[in-house]
Amino acid sequence: MTTRPARVPGDVLVHLRRARDHADRHYAEPLDLDRLADVAGLSKYHFHRLFAATYGRTPAAYVSERRIERAQDLLRATNLTVTEVCHAVGFSSLGSFSSTFRRIVGDSPRDFQERYAEGAPHIPGCYVFMWGLVERSASEEKPRRVHDS
Repeated sequence: MTTRPARVPGDVLVHLRRARDHADRHYAEPLDLDRLADVAGLSKYHFHRLFAATYGRTPAAYVSERRIERAQDLLRATNLTVTEVCHAVGFSSLGSFSSTFRRIVGDSPRDFQERYAEGAPHIPGCYVFMWGLVERSASEEKPRRVHDS
C-alpha cells in the first residue's frame, strides 16, 4: 500500500515553494529549519510537517539531496578534490558529506569521481571558483544598474 501525500491548500503551497526555491538557490549556504521556515513565513514545526507531507522528504533531506546533486556535477566536470567539492556545496564535514553521498548515490565521492575521470576533460577548479560557479549560477546574478553622473 502506498501512501498519498497530504492535500495542502494552494495558498500554503506558494509558501512551501518559496522555501524550496530558496533552498535550491542557496544550497551552499548554511540552511536550517528556522531559516527555511522564515522564508516560507510559517512556524518551523508547521513548515516541517507540511514540507514533508508535500514533498515526501524533510527540509533537511531536501537540502542534502540538492547538495549531493550539485556535488555529482562538480565531481564529474571539474578537477576539484573531494574536500573542495564537499565545502563548495555547503557541507562543513568531509565525513558527513561522504556518508550522505554514499547513502544517496551508492558510491563514495572518490569512487564516483574516478568513474567519470577517464578521458573526460574537466573544468579547472580555479575557473570554477573564479567565476563563482560553485556559489551561484549565472541566472542569479543581478543586472548592474548604470547611473549617469
